[in-house]
Amino acid sequence: MARYTGPSWKISRRLGFSILENGKELNKRPFPPGQHGQARKGKLKDYGLQLQEKQKLRFAYGVSEKQFRRTFDRAAKLSGKQGENFIVLLESRLDNLVYRMGLASTRRQARQLVNHGHIQVDGRRVDIPSFTVSLGQSISVQEKSKGLVIIKEALESTVSRLEFVNFDENTMSGTFLRNPERSEVFPDVAENLIVEYYNR
Repeated sequence: MARYTGPSWKISRRLGFSILENGKELNKRPFPPGQHGQARKGKLKDYGLQLQEKQKLRFAYGVSEKQFRRTFDRAAKLSGKQGENFIVLLESRLDNLVYRMGLASTRRQARQLVNHGHIQVDGRRVDIPSFTVSLGQSISVQEKSKGLVIIKEALESTVSRLEFVNFDENTMSGTFLRNPERSEVFPDVAENLIVEYYNR
C-alpha cells in the first residue's frame, strides 16, 4: 500500500484524532466525514480498535504500511517494550526530527525538505526521509537553503519544542539529545493495541 497523500483533515476526522497534533482538524467538525458522518454510531470490536490505533500512528508519521511494519519488526529486536521502542524508532526518523525542530510546519513539509536535499546530518547532505538519526547527531540546513521562505515561516510559527531536541535559530542547526519519553509523544495512542494488531 502506497503512502497516503490525500487530505489529512479527512483522516483526522475519520479517526477522531489530530494527526497534525494541533487539534485544528477537529475544532470545527468533530465528527466523521461524509453525508452520514454525524449519524454514525456503533461500538468498535477488538480488531477495529486495534486497527484504529495503528492507523492513527501510521497517518501521523506519514509512512506506508510496508515501512510501518518494517519499523515495527525492528522494534521487536530491541530490548524493552516493543510498543515504546516502536514509537522511539518512528521519532528517530529524519523527517520527523526536522518537523520536531520547527524547520517545517508539518511532517509532509519536512519530508519534502529532506527529499530536495536541504537538510544535513553531521554536515553531510541526507535526502532520505526515513534515515534513522542516532542520539547526539546534529541536523542542520544547507547553507544555500537557509533563506527558504517555508523554513523561515515554520520557525516563526514555532512556539515550543519537545525537550528531546534542541535547536539554534542562529546557526540553523539542532541536536537529537535523547530518546523521547512515552508521555511526551502521542500519549493518547494505545501502542499495546498496535502490538496486538500485528501479533494477532
